Amino acid sequence: MLGWLFVTQIAVAFVGRSLAPLGPRIAEDLNLTKAQVGTLTAAVFLGQSLTSLPSGYLADRLGSRRMLAALTLLLGLSFALASFTNRYAWIVALAAIGGLGYGAMHPTSNRGILYWFPLERRGTAMGLKQMGVTAGSALAVIVLFPLALHAGWRAALLVAALTVLATGLIATWHYRDPEKGQHGLPFDRASDPSFSWSATLSLFRSRPLWGISLAALFLTGAQMSLTAYVVFYGQEHMGYPPYAAGLLLFLSEVGGSVGRVAWGFISDRAFRGDRWRGLMIIAVSTFALNGALALLPAKTSFYLTAFIVGWLGLTVVGFNGLWMVQAAESAPKSLAGLASGLSLSIGSLGVVLIPPVFGWILDRTGGYRWAWGFLAMLALIAGGWLIFARKSQNTVSL
Repeated sequence: MLGWLFVTQIAVAFVGRSLAPLGPRIAEDLNLTKAQVGTLTAAVFLGQSLTSLPSGYLADRLGSRRMLAALTLLLGLSFALASFTNRYAWIVALAAIGGLGYGAMHPTSNRGILYWFPLERRGTAMGLKQMGVTAGSALAVIVLFPLALHAGWRAALLVAALTVLATGLIATWHYRDPEKGQHGLPFDRASDPSFSWSATLSLFRSRPLWGISLAALFLTGAQMSLTAYVVFYGQEHMGYPPYAAGLLLFLSEVGGSVGRVAWGFISDRAFRGDRWRGLMIIAVSTFALNGALALLPAKTSFYLTAFIVGWLGLTVVGFNGLWMVQAAESAPKSLAGLASGLSLSIGSLGVVLIPPVFGWILDRTGGYRWAWGFLAMLALIAGGWLIFARKSQNTVSL
């Protein structure tokens, strides 16, 4: 079952994150500012923020299989329609609608992971599933970026939309939820001893859940700012040709793919299920690496820039698996989808708010030093929330 969740996650990310590699072409076609480019990415995650909590509830109620069908249909149709419009406002609106489907994928798939895998294998499984996000993003770079250069961004976006529609149909046909009573799945919610409305309400009072979610808000904002603007950075600040600048984005996503599996494996084996230690290492590394980008002069060697961007991908792009499993483990299994959805709703606000601010800094300063420094500061704030969450972990009982 992990295989079908992984394949669907790749297809969903292939579409949902397609606006990053297509951003320069869309900006050129529609004459957009940097802040407007950031708003395109933010719109997808606004949809994710709005749908994560209700989709988590629906995943707990309906199961993952039905949700896979609904979310891929919504995402594919909205992005297909976006490929036919010339109006920036309509593209933003359709991206937000597509984000509803994109955001539903995480609590839907997280629920499947929690029921199909035991604790000692869950971090690795979640990392593999989350690797589908960065694998889909990397695939978008190597497929959609050159396709947009030759056939235009509209054709590339339509190809992505049709891909997720086809993948969703096939995955829904093959994926199966655990049988009732299997892998700890209750026969129904009323008979599940771990489910109660008081337990549900306690999620909103969980300090560890709020701590990881607020840390994720700043880290996801830094992650998507990197994704949305690293191609611009390569072309405008470093003077690299388009393909080399696109390769920076590809390397950040490859690093993220490796990181999502590696951090999950490390947290399972070396840290014995302690997700907080890995998350703190990621926050500190993100601070240092963004600081390094802020200090790099123009025309720096491509290899040095690629090395830093790749390691940044390994950390800030690779942290999502640990975030997801920590959020899901903050609740009883019967509330795993809801806990994931709540955490995603909070964390996704960072992607809505921070990339446009990053773009605004670029528009105002005309350079990247202050923008990367801004992301370094956010990583420090994220580290503070992680410390708060870890200290309060043993004081709140769900």
